[in-house]
Amino acid sequence: MEETPRSVGEASTTNFVPAETRPSAKKDAVTMKGCGFANLAWVGVDREELRGRLAMPEYLRLAMRDCIKRKDSTAVPDHLLLLPGGVAADMAPHAPMVVFINPKSGGRHGPVLKQRLQQLMTDEQVFDLTEVKPHEFVRYGLACLETLAAKGDECARECREKMRIMVAGGDGTVGWVLGCLGELHNDGKSHIPPVGVIPLGTGNDLSRSFSWGGSFPFAWRSAMKRTLHRATLGTVSRLDSWKIVVSMPSGEVVDPPYSLKPTTEETALDQALDADKDVPPKAKSYEGVFYNYFSIGMDAQVAYGFHHLRNEKPYLAQGPVTNKLIYSSYSCTQGWFCTPCVSNPSLRGLRNIMKIHIKKANCSEWEEIHVPKSVRSIVILNLYNYGSGRHPWGNLRPKYLEKRGFVEAHCDDGLIEIFGLKQGWHASFVMAEIISAKHIAQAAAIRFELRGGDWKNAFLQMDGEPWKQPMKSDYSTFVEIKRVPFQSLMINGE
Repeated sequence: MEETPRSVGEASTTNFVPAETRPSAKKDAVTMKGCGFANLAWVGVDREELRGRLAMPEYLRLAMRDCIKRKDSTAVPDHLLLLPGGVAADMAPHAPMVVFINPKSGGRHGPVLKQRLQQLMTDEQVFDLTEVKPHEFVRYGLACLETLAAKGDECARECREKMRIMVAGGDGTVGWVLGCLGELHNDGKSHIPPVGVIPLGTGNDLSRSFSWGGSFPFAWRSAMKRTLHRATLGTVSRLDSWKIVVSMPSGEVVDPPYSLKPTTEETALDQALDADKDVPPKAKSYEGVFYNYFSIGMDAQVAYGFHHLRNEKPYLAQGPVTNKLIYSSYSCTQGWFCTPCVSNPSLRGLRNIMKIHIKKANCSEWEEIHVPKSVRSIVILNLYNYGSGRHPWGNLRPKYLEKRGFVEAHCDDGLIEIFGLKQGWHASFVMAEIISAKHIAQAAAIRFELRGGDWKNAFLQMDGEPWKQPMKSDYSTFVEIKRVPFQSLMINGE
């Protein structure tokens, strides 16, 4: 397993907290019920004082805005250019910050929340994701500060190095922003901005894992000021991310989610050769990155049907609570709780279509692992939280860990947990934390081989984005998961 670079993205003032010492990474995570934010001792802060800690000088805000609008990091208007020597460094705020808000999240609160954030900060530091995409901010906004810093502007340099980002949205929105910040790693940049969360989604597991809470607070006006204040003070932790490559015989028609993009990698050929399988004459591949989980099986099938139902009848999607009720009801109609016909191949265990190979920590060889007969859904989990704050991996005792060859799970340890769910009743008991899921393995890399036969399609999902994957009986479809060589930086909410 590759060593994780510990110097990438570190600012000189950043204090990193390892996952094993964070309460949010263990069962002791505390969430204040009723308001959705972690239970912190709150010391009131004056609104103008908070604004002074967050707001960048006007000339920098306008320069970033113009560069993003023109899609040119050097397009700083002449009247905003600084005199030789730049501005004194003490003009830089204590914690320069920008906020991305997904107005489609959080029900009807998106527009009013945006207005509230603009009041607390500045208009130019709050970005509506329908108007400014995260990659545009990275390529032109942050690059604008770098351009000015290269000209000797110390204020721009400090703002760039101290920059923090808050994301108001669900887990998918947070992952989108983190993925775009990954461009900075690829370009070899230092001072990667850490990210905090204002939870507006349904599950909000990323938010829960870093102590930002699991729901949009009822008293949201006062909560926004508290949240921004905490974001200026929060320590920074690391988060593993995982690259997934789906390779299939060419000619297959698949409608992948937004997070999966076509790639030219010859991964399918390499995988088939390694596995001593028949090589398809041509192959096509898709790749993406996930931060929370990937799954195959009945849970992904239920999610796929639910997403299509919600798209066909958008009036059903009235908020997180309504979504969960509809989701639960819909799952009962898909045969997960009761298998109406055991002879139906689509309702049998995954071992009929799947083989799993893994690489363990510090090991370069692939090892095939057993797929339990009764398992109808397999989940690959990176975070401690899953399914709106549930803990399916469980809090395992040291003796059990030693017996199975496991280590305590953390989101920055370079390992990912593999577990199985059986019937819907088993999944319900797991999600209620009455029992643990079916533990299968911990791995540093995973390879699934899927082949059809009686099965025509498999259902997969990645961080809540499901899709239907066609399968052939002649050639295998491969799904390979490996750790991204750099880690994302997250602000702790406590």
